[in-house]
Amino acid sequence: MERESFADKDVAAVLNASFVPVKVDREERPDLDHYYMSVCQSLTGGGGWPLTIVLTPERKPFWAGTYFPKTARFGRPGLLEILPQLAAMWRTRRSEVTSAAADIARSPLGRPSNGPGEDLQTRHLDRAFESLSEEFDAERGGFGSAPKFPSPHHCLFLLRYWRRTKNAAALAIVEKTLTAMRLGGIYDHLGFGFHRYATDERWRVPHFEKMLYDQAMLALAYIEAFQATGRPLYRETAEGIFAYVLRDMTSKEGGFFAAEDADSEGEEGRFYVWTADEVRRVLDPGDADFAARLYGVRPEGNFSGAGETSNGKNVLRLEKPPEDLAADFGLTGESFKKKAEKIRRALYRERAKRPRPLRDDKILADWNGLMIAALAKAAQAFDRPALAAAAGRAADFILTRMRRPDGSLFHRSIEDDAAIPGFLDDYAFLTWGLLELYEATFEIRFFDTALGFARIVLDRFWDKATGGFYFTPDDAAELPVRKKEFYDGAHPSGNAVMMLNLLRLGRMTGDPGFEAKAAGTGRAFSAWLDRAPAAFTFWMAALDFAFGPTMEIVIAGRLDQEATQSLLKVVRSAFLPNKVVLYRPDEDAAARIFELAPFIKDMKAGGAKAKAYVCSNFNCSWPVSGPAALKKLIAG
Repeated sequence: MERESFADKDVAAVLNASFVPVKVDREERPDLDHYYMSVCQSLTGGGGWPLTIVLTPERKPFWAGTYFPKTARFGRPGLLEILPQLAAMWRTRRSEVTSAAADIARSPLGRPSNGPGEDLQTRHLDRAFESLSEEFDAERGGFGSAPKFPSPHHCLFLLRYWRRTKNAAALAIVEKTLTAMRLGGIYDHLGFGFHRYATDERWRVPHFEKMLYDQAMLALAYIEAFQATGRPLYRETAEGIFAYVLRDMTSKEGGFFAAEDADSEGEEGRFYVWTADEVRRVLDPGDADFAARLYGVRPEGNFSGAGETSNGKNVLRLEKPPEDLAADFGLTGESFKKKAEKIRRALYRERAKRPRPLRDDKILADWNGLMIAALAKAAQAFDRPALAAAAGRAADFILTRMRRPDGSLFHRSIEDDAAIPGFLDDYAFLTWGLLELYEATFEIRFFDTALGFARIVLDRFWDKATGGFYFTPDDAAELPVRKKEFYDGAHPSGNAVMMLNLLRLGRMTGDPGFEAKAAGTGRAFSAWLDRAPAAFTFWMAALDFAFGPTMEIVIAGRLDQEATQSLLKVVRSAFLPNKVVLYRPDEDAAARIFELAPFIKDMKAGGAKAKAYVCSNFNCSWPVSGPAALKKLIAG
């Protein structure tokens, strides 16, 4: 629509004659996008992007739709017909228009219509699993049909459900899905990272856009799958995501950019696809044959069919996991790995000469929070402190460059220009990242700041009447309705993440008030969660934590001692999603941690070099001082 209409002189002349055109970046202003999408759904029965809204001068919407061609086509009206009709309506029937706009402004769009519901039960976890099992594509992995989206929070829930119930089917769904995505064209096999979604059921051909939040959420899913199974492919995939983000999506100050476009040179995917001749021009004949077999490159192209035409173009993908391909090539595992890496590097260097897709250089506090969480979790699971350092740089950028004078957050920064007061997702996702970063580094400032942001959310976003959190703060007066966003979409709902944050903070501080607010958040949306729990899988992950059992693990000792590090490695390598970890330094002078978490003050290492205390259901075990004893204790 941008190319077809908004850059067209005929459309511009009609538009500018009667309207003030405003193009909204929905990532920069998700509050506007959420509200006007609700208007569109209410007026038309559907929604989607591009979103087209017509407002009165007072910014009250009265007409909505999605895509419109320049001129009428196949029964769809065109802008050149619609715009004059709307302008005439405004001139001749203005009172009707303003009355309709007033009615829309008064309507409860996006507001849950009833009050708090009942507490949720473990049966909701069972129902969510059953629904996902029915939606699961057992042949190809993933859920539903084309277009197929990654939905990593489904995997995060299923891993927890598997741990809770020992139901092997839940883990099998996760493994099939994560493996299929890693092998398919949705993964960038040369430069790493994931594209937005697959246009087909087999993950072959992606929509080539790359989003920061996808990288973060998928990395979290692969990290936890590695912790649960120990399979190297999952660790390698997560590390590939981080290699891409730190190489191509990181500002010099440490913040993470929002996205890369799908198009380059006027064509979607041009940067990523290959012809067989292009591969042969880069590699010698033997390596070219190897690459063609490895990545499925064919002279005619490799993705024609099902409405697609490849025209000699190939999306690189694998037919089997790398560890299973060596035998097919008659090589040992190590020899295969070296040859495949040599070819990958050669193709990557050649691809780097092409014009890159445009990068969206916005730095968004919420998406950065997700990536900080992923990097910090990986630093623990993979024993890679450098990843925690990268997460810390990003956190410092947000905390120093994207704070308002009162300590609250800005939503976005572009070229060091921070603006737009923070939304719920900014606080919720960044709080999540800071909690993970505290557990990766035990720098008390991250814990302290996370606690401060949680209090801002409770003070300025909480609905005192029915519970739950509004998307905008209490001083956001620009829109007629304060919406509550509670569906888990491309990334989790801010309400769901905040519920889990509050549960974790309650266990870390010993303050039951946080858990009470978490329970109130669940009750506020329980009617919707009860209807379709599989649409709320991050909520289900939070509920899994709430139902327990949980662990509060306190490590006492000096961080520079091997004894302390050996205890931490046991905790960090295990798949323990419902745990919090606190560090109790030997020095009693470290008073701030005792103010934040007073219950750990008496948990000392004593005569040992290091000790671990494990508490569950408000009962603490006798401390242990060796990794074997701790491993046995956390295994139950």
